[in-house]
Amino acid sequence: MAADDKIDNKADKLKGKVKETAGTVQGDEELRHEGKADQTKGDIKQAGEKIKDAFKS
Repeated sequence: MAADDKIDNKADKLKGKVKETAGTVQGDEELRHEGKADQTKGDIKQAGEKIKDAFKS
């Protein structure tokens, strides 16, 4: 299950990066900020997974 979570977290970051780039290109600040928020969400989830992994060892 942890591998699936890690993939989902990377997908959140990638989705966020795409939204941020699209927002920048289109001049859509709301989309750009939404993209940054998605990236942050992915980062936070990844940090949680790393903490879980550290306690498993």
